Amino acid sequence: HPYSDPPHSIPHTPPAKLRTRIPTQTMGDPNHLFEDTSGGAAPSPASFSVPGQGFLSDPTMSNLAMVYGTSLANQGKDIVDKNIDRIIPVSRLKYYFAVDTVYVGKKLGLLLFPYMHQNWEVRYQQDTPVAPRVEVNAPDLYIPAMAFITYLLVAGLALGTQSRFSPEVLGIQASSALVWLVMEVLAVLLSLYLVTVNTDLTTIDLVAFAGYKYVGMIMGVVAGLIFGKTGYCVALGWCCISIVVFMIRTLRLKILSEAAAEGVLVRGARNQLRMYLTMAIAAIQPLFMYWLTYHLIR
Repeated sequence: HPYSDPPHSIPHTPPAKLRTRIPTQTMGDPNHLFEDTSGGAAPSPASFSVPGQGFLSDPTMSNLAMVYGTSLANQGKDIVDKNIDRIIPVSRLKYYFAVDTVYVGKKLGLLLFPYMHQNWEVRYQQDTPVAPRVEVNAPDLYIPAMAFITYLLVAGLALGTQSRFSPEVLGIQASSALVWLVMEVLAVLLSLYLVTVNTDLTTIDLVAFAGYKYVGMIMGVVAGLIFGKTGYCVALGWCCISIVVFMIRTLRLKILSEAAAEGVLVRGARNQLRMYLTMAIAAIQPLFMYWLTYHLIR
């Protein structure tokens, strides 16, 4: 019947979900991963053991380990010192940096005004040359190293005033100056070998003498920045003449020492070759000084 009440539907009750009870006692379960220790006492620190704790706690073993480690460190230091001294003579380099302020002032004056200096011999003490700080004629590496760095700074300043400065240009300037210095020293060593000159000049001495030219180069560039190209030419010309006189008077005692000891005549062929070599080494200095500075002044 359309107006009759619909039959009451019986509500559907879903089946009860299966629930599992987790046992509270899991101490004996071999598959249980974690142990519930919330209700128990915290483990004492003494229950943990550090590997090697017993070895380190023994004072005798600790002392032996310290002595053994110190011995290994000393042996390693000796090996490194021997290998470094074989490649770079550190002990000899200390001699070339044994300078003070008084020596630097006198040496700079000697490089710029060598005309009035009379005695150019290096004093010796027990067959060992005296340190530069007490002998102005002794070669050193402090002034060449500082002059090389100062030359790069002055060159960067000169390039900056002309709006031509860049790190790449300054790097090229530094590498070029260094390469020319190395080539000069190698050429002098080869010339001494070909002329068969037995001298006490070492490679470090040649590097020192070749590095003195940077003092004159600095003076020329600074004068050019202040007074222009005319000041550059005057200052560089003075420094070129000074370095030539300095090199001739210094190197002739080194290169001609064998001839003087053996009593060889001054007009001998070998002695003339040595004199020509000395003059060539001195004459090449102005060429390098001009080549490395002319483009910095415009």
